[in-house]
Amino acid sequence: MQVQVNAGNGLENKESLERWASQHLDEALVHFRQDITRVELQLSDQNGAAKGAADLRCTLEARLASHQPVAATHHAATQDLAIRGATDKLRHLLEHTLGKIAHKRDRQSIRTSDALAPE
Repeated sequence: MQVQVNAGNGLENKESLERWASQHLDEALVHFRQDITRVELQLSDQNGAAKGAADLRCTLEARLASHQPVAATHHAATQDLAIRGATDKLRHLLEHTLGKIAHKRDRQSIRTSDALAPE
């Protein structure tokens, strides 16, 4: 799984952020590793120089091998909280999305079931 980090202007420590985010996402999304080709992390400061309670926004977009991309966004006061919040939302979204796909694959049609064939 490839992780791509895009940080907006005014956000510092891009190299250390990339290392930490890559490691964090690898650990958090390990169960979906075979389904995800790439995760894009976009971190931006919504208020610029003005500080606010939730002025950092993290958007995570997971590119899936056999499905449309899914994305989750979280606003928080710090980079860490924004990334962790978006990761939790993305994990939940992936569980839901990939669970539905697996359920569809595992279903059997009544048209092909031998148990329901007339005798």
